[in-house]
Amino acid sequence: MEAYIYDSVRTPRGIGKGNGSLAPVSPVQLLTTLLSALKERNNLDTTLVEDLIVGCVTQIGEQGGNIAKVAAQCSNYGDHLSAVSLNRYCASGLEAINQGAAMIKSGWSNLIIAGGVESMSRVPMGLDGSAWVMEPDAAFGKFVPQGISADLIATKFGYSRNDVDSFAVASQKRAAIAQQNGFFDKSIIPITDVNGLIHLAHDEYIREHTTLQILSNLSPAFEKMGEMLFDQTAIDKYLEIQKIDHVHHAGNSSGIVDGASLMLIGSKEIGEKLGLKPRAIIKMGAVIGSEPLIMLEGPIPATKKALRNANMSVGDIDIFEVNEAFAVVPLRLMDHLKVDHSIVNVNGGAIAMGHPLGATGCMILGTALDEVERQNKSTALATLCVGGGMGIATIIERI
Repeated sequence: MEAYIYDSVRTPRGIGKGNGSLAPVSPVQLLTTLLSALKERNNLDTTLVEDLIVGCVTQIGEQGGNIAKVAAQCSNYGDHLSAVSLNRYCASGLEAINQGAAMIKSGWSNLIIAGGVESMSRVPMGLDGSAWVMEPDAAFGKFVPQGISADLIATKFGYSRNDVDSFAVASQKRAAIAQQNGFFDKSIIPITDVNGLIHLAHDEYIREHTTLQILSNLSPAFEKMGEMLFDQTAIDKYLEIQKIDHVHHAGNSSGIVDGASLMLIGSKEIGEKLGLKPRAIIKMGAVIGSEPLIMLEGPIPATKKALRNANMSVGDIDIFEVNEAFAVVPLRLMDHLKVDHSIVNVNGGAIAMGHPLGATGCMILGTALDEVERQNKSTALATLCVGGGMGIATIIERI
């Protein structure tokens, strides 16, 4: 049995601070806005939606207590709608899609909504604490912050400050062009208040006038914390490195933003029953564990695993979406897998638009789907690095 994507929606990404346009909006409201949009766009008989799977990283406060079920209860879909929240760190939104697809393919469910949410202005990253830093067996000699890992990869594989800054400029330019040309409009659902006034209708983090000169004035973000402790931890593990070259900063790393995203996934039979037109097949998903200190190379083996299990090769993929947690992550994947930048993050990525942790995986898969349709292409692959040393990938094929 195949798992079909019938629709994909997302909120705009709002700056994840108190002055961001989505800061007045609760994470539950972000989700219920999208649930309403899916219902209206597809004339959906909500009694047939069986489950809501929501990725969310910082599950505390307004995002705690199984936020997925709270959103389901507030959605007017009906009391029958079950829901689950999950956390695979930055991969959570894509993990929700993959789990939903697996449920459809197995025959356990017929119609599922899956995706993710993160309100980083209202529920700051790290507020839920971390077993990583509390458990000696996990932390001692095995843990560094992700920014140190990004700089470790850059040092180990020879990516200069100019390399990562140039990639960041390209991300900004591409995102600005895509926004100006309406490439995101198909999926973006404006967020409004109770009176119907718009909070936000477009991604507000994009800085289209970014240049190499501007980025060159930014100080490395992780140098001081590296000097205190973490550089030596990395060097002790990777003995070939004498000194960490700190090249990442706020301008070439993913932005802190608010946002949510959802996909309507179902079987062929339920689509025919509801008169839904399928947009793509979810061909394969994969997740892997990787070395936890360098941690951010996971998209490479995850992509290889997904391709291998789908009996496909890198050359079979028309569009790649590689989450820009840090500039070095897509750079390393492109070099290792020999993928040209012309088909990777063609509309920019998280450096330009931001990374709403639990929502990003679903967002970038939706962007990939929109783009293969716009370009009249066939296949796309979305992949993310994951905290603690993991990777995830999903392959879709357009109908």
